[in-house]
Amino acid sequence: MPNNINIQRRKILKIAGISAAALTTFPSLLNAKTMQVANQASPDFNPDVEINLTAEVRYVPIFNGPQTRVWKVIGEVLKGPANTITNEKSYLAPTIRLHKGQKVRIYLKNELSSSTILHWHGLHVPSKMDGNPMYAIDNGETYVYEFEILNRAGTYWYHAHTHGLTAKHVYSGLAGFFLISDNEEQSLKLPNGEFDLPLVIQDRNFDQQNQLQYGGGMMMKMHGFLGDQILVNGTPNFELPVATRAYRMRLLNGSNSRIYKLAWDDGSPIKVIATDGGLLEQAETLPYLTLAPAERREIWVDFSHKKVGTELTLRSLEFSSGGMGGMGMMGGRRGGMMGGMSGGSQTGQDFAVLKVRVSKKVSSHDVLPKQLSKITPLRLSDAENPNSPRRITLSMHHMSALLNGRSYKMNDIREDEIIPVNTLQLMEFDNGFHRGMGGMAGMGMPHPMHLHGEQFQVLKREVRNKSGDGYTSVAKGFLDKGWKDTVLVMPGEKVTILKPFNDFTGLFMYHCHNLEHEDMGMMRDLLVK
Repeated sequence: MPNNINIQRRKILKIAGISAAALTTFPSLLNAKTMQVANQASPDFNPDVEINLTAEVRYVPIFNGPQTRVWKVIGEVLKGPANTITNEKSYLAPTIRLHKGQKVRIYLKNELSSSTILHWHGLHVPSKMDGNPMYAIDNGETYVYEFEILNRAGTYWYHAHTHGLTAKHVYSGLAGFFLISDNEEQSLKLPNGEFDLPLVIQDRNFDQQNQLQYGGGMMMKMHGFLGDQILVNGTPNFELPVATRAYRMRLLNGSNSRIYKLAWDDGSPIKVIATDGGLLEQAETLPYLTLAPAERREIWVDFSHKKVGTELTLRSLEFSSGGMGGMGMMGGRRGGMMGGMSGGSQTGQDFAVLKVRVSKKVSSHDVLPKQLSKITPLRLSDAENPNSPRRITLSMHHMSALLNGRSYKMNDIREDEIIPVNTLQLMEFDNGFHRGMGGMAGMGMPHPMHLHGEQFQVLKREVRNKSGDGYTSVAKGFLDKGWKDTVLVMPGEKVTILKPFNDFTGLFMYHCHNLEHEDMGMMRDLLVK
């Protein structure tokens, strides 16, 4: 049976009055069903790779005992190298590997009871291929994506993006890695194959029968879901055997709302070689990583001087949760019962994320390149609005999560949300930095802000009170260099970015990547025309 939200979506798009600005540039907004029919494979698009993805119900083993019911994406390569996709054994969606310049066609078939759609997080693709919720397809329908890989090498990902249901869909399993390579990256001869490790960190709750639990009422929605069981690549109590050599670890925070403060338990510094949008110019050394939902960091870890038998634990360290929210679901079976890798029901607690065991001695001469990449900094002087940034205030009040005082609507483009194509925009996220702005100033909560489309660069952070415990306990883990698509905005903070809007017209979203906040309406569309 068609999902009620999907029916309502089509009624709205067909009947409701859509802003004149949106219709002028995006007339197909009038009929979502027509867009589904029109979005068949294009005869003039010649893909290098074709992939079939099917979202369906599966049962997977996570713990001993009953298998867990999940929503899983199953992949099949129709054209191109067989290793383009890897169907993960866990609940995770397939890992997709492509090269810059390749053209890809992806068929998404929905065999679930709810409407759904996939968003290619961090990828620079046309609006119609971006996974806007208005394109959600019902059970039995297929959506065809066609785009060229324009991004530089990096760790990207994809996930469900259905309005009002994104949190539940991602939690149920609709998310996976999307890894891109390019010639520059390959010339560096970084660790590859089994020594290149994509690692997604997520928190979940399970009942006595090993089934996923999700819920908690309005308080959970306001603060964001926090599970009491930490999983890495869909596996609890994750242990990684390694050899005495260097590894490239790609860390993705795939949790709905949990922020991690990641550090090695022996105090070793962390060498970061890449962020959301790919390689940095040089490696950066940090004492720990502050990793917000949807953010990625690639780290270089060298075990060549470790003795066989050595064990290391990557932990999420304690940080101040004062004013930062964090209400988890209490009483789950696994909470506190699974040993060290329990996330707890509050944010900011100390817990183990994964354990590394040096199990094999090998001879290796891995060298971390001094120069990883060349990044051209965006210039304020090139912005269309260098003296008048587009301010986006973040607020939560009256049981709503808002951007500039507005909740998400599908056909509600305002004048300040219209952006000329092929321009560079100065933008700022204000989380209570200006007193009196935004109601309760985000309720003193951090918001990981994500913009669809091209990657951006962070220009500066400004904090009203740097001495606050919440800020100082995580600030040394921020890494704002390089290209980004998600940035954590702390309470009382303003983050200013430079964001290009090149090549493609149409609707591109911006929203909080605390998925419960997104589903509550902390999401809007930008119309590029």
